[in-house]
Amino acid sequence: MDIKEERINSIKKLYYSNPKVQEVLLKFSAGREVVPRYFESFGKRPDTLQYASDIMGLVNKGATSFHASEEIWEDPLKISSDMSSEELSENRKSWDLLIDVDSKYLDCSKVGARLILDTLEMYGIKNYGIKFSGSKGFHIIVPGRAFPEEHDGIETKKMFPEWPRSICEFLIEKIRPEYNKAISKLDINFEALKERTNLSKEDLAETICPECNKPVKKSKIVTFKCTRCGSTVVRPNFKPTKRELKCIEPTCPGKLEIIKEEDYFYCDNCKISSLNKQEEFTSKKVVYTRSVKESARNYSDEFEEGISGSKLASPDLVLVAPRHLFRMPYSLHEKTSLASAVISKQDLSSFTPKDANPLSVKILNFLPECIPGEAEKLLEDALKWKVGQSEGEYSNIKNIKKYINYKKIDVTGVREEMFPLPIKKLLRGLKDGKKRGLFVLITFLRSLNFTPEFINERIRKWNELNEPPLREGYIRSQIEWHLKQKKQILPPNYNNNSFYKDLNLLDHKPSAKNPIVEVIRKLKGNSY
Repeated sequence: MDIKEERINSIKKLYYSNPKVQEVLLKFSAGREVVPRYFESFGKRPDTLQYASDIMGLVNKGATSFHASEEIWEDPLKISSDMSSEELSENRKSWDLLIDVDSKYLDCSKVGARLILDTLEMYGIKNYGIKFSGSKGFHIIVPGRAFPEEHDGIETKKMFPEWPRSICEFLIEKIRPEYNKAISKLDINFEALKERTNLSKEDLAETICPECNKPVKKSKIVTFKCTRCGSTVVRPNFKPTKRELKCIEPTCPGKLEIIKEEDYFYCDNCKISSLNKQEEFTSKKVVYTRSVKESARNYSDEFEEGISGSKLASPDLVLVAPRHLFRMPYSLHEKTSLASAVISKQDLSSFTPKDANPLSVKILNFLPECIPGEAEKLLEDALKWKVGQSEGEYSNIKNIKKYINYKKIDVTGVREEMFPLPIKKLLRGLKDGKKRGLFVLITFLRSLNFTPEFINERIRKWNELNEPPLREGYIRSQIEWHLKQKKQILPPNYNNNSFYKDLNLLDHKPSAKNPIVEVIRKLKGNSY
């Protein structure tokens, strides 16, 4: 038996026999699917807690922790993995908004959690809960009653996981600039971070657009000056070589020499840049290339490069998934043997893992009473923002289609050896991040028009290589959901760090933005 298992087994009976711990677990379990974990494996599903005695009964059988659903059910015992999404919606009574802020560093998680709580309060949400995950993160909950029963004529209970996902994405976008600034001020040991996460300081660098809060592109802008006539030429994205450049004036025999190189930033979303078209040069004659003129159409001097907080600690959207479970308040954590203790916002900055000592932890309420509808404004703004994002994503999809010049992908002749290296690496199986890996594989295979039979067979073959494999019910429900979608859902782009980089699938910089583009290049035998 491993030392972590010995440690948690030595305290679990004493800890879970505490009447206050039993009371808080039982109270939180009302209407939820609750599943025990036996150190490495989970118990049967569906299941729930009905009596305090159920807790010790499961502990005596080997349970080390308890995990609950975000969804509140009419009857948790009637749900099953064979249900369609419509049947699950009918049985779903409500859902809580659950945000998981996690990181390799507890201090980073604290920063993220504090900013999210500040944003919730800005929206008038005062009744929320926050708890330590038991390791290096925090769980934030907003009760389902805080949201309206319906919005725009749609029942809220039926919009899981779409609406809570939209809220989580919206919150990430809202806090991003302040998050990066705060993370940049932390005393981070980048050498240790590189060893633990394979992320260098350069990998973590990010600049946020001051207008839309999205990450922007960084490039070089080079200024040349003619040695004879003094004409000045400004070119972006120029890579200096040993080759001499001639003056752009047809009658001038002079050569261009570099007089200045500097970084500049450009936002693809709102088309603003850090390049000032009105900048004064010593020469009276300044020539801009067309691309510079376009990028300089709008200007801001507020671009500031810093550390990407979201790459170190970000809300985890994987938790927002059908029938997904999370660690219950005051459940023990297998790796640390600490309690998933509830804390207050005021105690967040001073919190240390010692405060989650199971033998001395304070018992507090995780799910507060709330004012019905107090989160309505947050939901409304998040959904409006999501509509704008969806239009942008649709535009990106159209651009990719235009780029590879096709109306409908012809996958004739596509073989697995033509798959991009990150996809091949993913197909070898995963230990962590399997649900994110599943999303990548399904969207990748479906975007290439592979048959449902092939997708089902290939995904299950992949799942056999995972340690441990995902449950069959989850695999089936995800494949069925994707196959029902009429619109095309492309796999995430390579720059989406929540997927490829976090799953250690990138060994080098990809040659394209999206894995689909790589396949089409190979299929067409074109360099594009």
